[in-house]
Amino acid sequence: MTDYYRSSGDADSTQQQPSVGSSGSSAGVQGPAYPPPPAYGPTAPPAHHRGRAKAPVAVLAAVAIAAAIIGGGTATLVGRYSSTGTSSGETIVSGTTVSQTSKGTVAGVAQAVSPTIVEITASSNSGQSTGSGVIITSDGEIITNNHVISGASTVKVQLSDGKTYNAQVVGTDADKDLALIKLDGASGLKTAALGNSGQVRVGDEVVAIGSPEGLTGTVTSGIISALNRDVTVAKDQGQGQDQGQGQGQQWGGGNWPFEFGGQQFNGDTGSSKTTYKALQTDASLNPGNSGGALINMNGEIIGINSAMYAPSSSSVDGSSGAGSVGLGFAIPINTVKSDLAALRDGGTN
Repeated sequence: MTDYYRSSGDADSTQQQPSVGSSGSSAGVQGPAYPPPPAYGPTAPPAHHRGRAKAPVAVLAAVAIAAAIIGGGTATLVGRYSSTGTSSGETIVSGTTVSQTSKGTVAGVAQAVSPTIVEITASSNSGQSTGSGVIITSDGEIITNNHVISGASTVKVQLSDGKTYNAQVVGTDADKDLALIKLDGASGLKTAALGNSGQVRVGDEVVAIGSPEGLTGTVTSGIISALNRDVTVAKDQGQGQDQGQGQGQQWGGGNWPFEFGGQQFNGDTGSSKTTYKALQTDASLNPGNSGGALINMNGEIIGINSAMYAPSSSSVDGSSGAGSVGLGFAIPINTVKSDLAALRDGGTN
């Protein structure tokens, strides 16, 4: 081994290095002398080392800042969507929502929302009517149509799991064809998430859930066909009941008499009636769907189904005729939300 590779602590610290191009042996060869490597202080690394040491720190700092920004933005978005189901910032009634893996599918919406839809049987001196409703509180507040429970002496509700309750009418608003009922002794119920009908667009996919002809939990799907349709329905007690049974059966077996575009459908609406703005849908609706839910693909209720056109009257046995032809209407959920406080106070009618 040559003296070149001796440590700087050797006695002969002035040993010459071989010249450039030498074979590596120093014997008999004179070359330029190289100074010994500088002595580094215990806390002072070389300048080029100090420069390199800063780069990872700068990179890590930049990554940390970027992560904080992205993380904060993600947290904000998650917070908005998890609390309301919409990025509008509007307060809604929270409840069951569609799982992430099933979002955007009819099956996912049906699985998530069906437990919040009920069948309502209203009995009066003139018979019975069957409709649907939407659970909005865990202790059993349910939104439905006024014409489903109008004139009823008793109201019974069946949940999706088959359990039944008696219910009391809390408030009604015949002008908007809305009613609020409350189950006796209920608790821990799954509740629907109320969306924002102001964000609904023509062509949006929707799902309808209700109890047409008493078939509890029936699911149909379609799209939003139009917005802000003027629909006129009856206000008087007994008019427009969904599914009359036995003696006293009225209004063509309960085919939801209503007026639209200057024409009457499914019977006579009578002299006492009201007009409201409705969402039009081609999702199949039949007698018994009234008061049920029209739902967007996020599992949010955007409307309460309230009227449908059936081209023929009911048959002799009391069941409806041809049924839905894809011309149905729903009360926008924003109308419902704006009316909730009044309904809880007993309503306006």
